[in-house]
Amino acid sequence: MEDSLEVLPLHQYEVYSEACCSLINSEWKRSRTARMLSLKKSCDNFPTSLVMVYNGVEVVGHSRLSPIPAIPDACFLESVVVDKAYRGRGWGKYLMLATEDYAIRCGVQEMYLSAMDPVPAFYAKLGYTVCEPVCIYGGPIVKSPRSSPSTVGPAPPPPPLPQFKLNGGLIKVPKTYMKKILFEIES
Repeated sequence: MEDSLEVLPLHQYEVYSEACCSLINSEWKRSRTARMLSLKKSCDNFPTSLVMVYNGVEVVGHSRLSPIPAIPDACFLESVVVDKAYRGRGWGKYLMLATEDYAIRCGVQEMYLSAMDPVPAFYAKLGYTVCEPVCIYGGPIVKSPRSSPSTVGPAPPPPPLPQFKLNGGLIKVPKTYMKKILFEIES
């Protein structure tokens, strides 16, 4: 199975951009123009879109890593998707492990993500644990002169969750934040 799968940085393999756009839009609807603009932002220094290709031709998965300004050695896994026709084969796990490997090569020590039920169980099997919400917007935390070098203030709260109408009423979609320590620097 894995011999025929490759996970590649999209900005180095732009030939897969259109198929990647279609795959992501099959899961989360968005205008083609907006999606392509987002994919074109992929670069070596984050945000980075990774594309999973089967047999060198078919786009079957995508993941996206973004920086977390308040946590310099961490990144946020914005999205992970595997083509519906290929789910249940272990390819999601393969994509996650390849994404983590890419992040480690970029110097990332911790990876954060958010997921809605029942998906957190999938990430827990890969070593992710529930954590406080993180914010991927804004600049780094600025320490005041009074704070000690080892203390960092809390990150700003995340934006409010989207609300969806169900039978005429509004409900909040529960979101679980998770993190995984990819590697630790020994002292």
